[in-house]
Amino acid sequence: MKDFTFYNPVRVHFGKEQLAKQTDELKIYDKILLTYGKGSIKRNGIYSRVIDLLGDKNIVEFGGIGANPEYETLMRAVELGREEKVDFILAVGGGSVIDGSKFIAAAINYKGDDPWDMLAKYDKFDSAIKLGTVLTLPATGSEMNSGAVITRKSSKEKLAFGSPLLMPVFSILQPEFMYSLPDIQISNGIVDAFVHTIEQYITYPVNGAVQDAYSAALLKVLIEQGPKVLENRSDYDANANLMWAATMALNGLLRTGVPEDWSTHMIGHEITALYGVDHAQTLAIVLPGVLTVMKDEKAEKLLHYAQNVWNIDTSDANRAIELAIEKTESFFNSVGIKTRLSDYDIPESAIGDICKKLEQKKYVKLGENRNINPEKVEKILKIRV
Repeated sequence: MKDFTFYNPVRVHFGKEQLAKQTDELKIYDKILLTYGKGSIKRNGIYSRVIDLLGDKNIVEFGGIGANPEYETLMRAVELGREEKVDFILAVGGGSVIDGSKFIAAAINYKGDDPWDMLAKYDKFDSAIKLGTVLTLPATGSEMNSGAVITRKSSKEKLAFGSPLLMPVFSILQPEFMYSLPDIQISNGIVDAFVHTIEQYITYPVNGAVQDAYSAALLKVLIEQGPKVLENRSDYDANANLMWAATMALNGLLRTGVPEDWSTHMIGHEITALYGVDHAQTLAIVLPGVLTVMKDEKAEKLLHYAQNVWNIDTSDANRAIELAIEKTESFFNSVGIKTRLSDYDIPESAIGDICKKLEQKKYVKLGENRNINPEKVEKILKIRV
């Protein structure tokens, strides 16, 4: 196992009727920027409950943060936050709202010319507005980590950035908030959390026994609990297990002391940026291709995955790996997520554009061994048509 330093200061309030905890959490803050999405929290009653609990706090609202949060939209919130001199951001929503709010938190105090440079040029920032989250959709794990992914519509770019300064002060996870979500959002969340786990798990072995066992256990929970949520949307226990699994999949624990891949995400980001496909759907397209093309160097961990997640007999290693990849794709299909480029009307001719965008960003050495070049990306995507 590799050396590591683990740090996660996020205070999580998990369970029934946890929303009330925001009152104590916000006592020391004066002017709060309340951020949310495109209106679902107003329809399901969460908005009114949050407002009631904010009481006489000085509140500035910014709604309209959509899926794949866009720089152009977020910059309006940044200007608002600067004008109003907010000292805290309360993000109510799923990963997109939380990611967007992290960008707002960093950009308000940013000293450079263009906050996009924090992503495009890795420009450092030394302060950020504090933020907390009320999670309504389990998927990204953003409620308990320091990262965010932002899209710039004008240039068709989707980039990630992060800093310990962007760790939420607190996150409220109340599983009942999931009951009213559309099925597609639950399905996307299941796949997103699944692939987050895979990216930190199926690489090469470094004798990280705890991480390997933990990853396999999380995947089994997603496989067992995800369909239960879709079958009975008000099953509290299934919702709770899915929500917590999605949070734990990307809060830093799985990555400690082990190599990470993330090629599926990098390729998927370009599909979203160019063609507007949901993030989780791009992951479902790309992952089986990555596992197939890179199966020889991932063989040991694929066998661990086959045996410990899918209970596959590994005496025939090649067949076991093939079956594990097949079962992965079948699972995505079973929760309602299609897995081929053609399912989203993306033609084979688009593969060149995707590879070109990766090259423009100098993403030419992807994967845990930094050996997934544009030629391999093309191979990966050609088997996903």
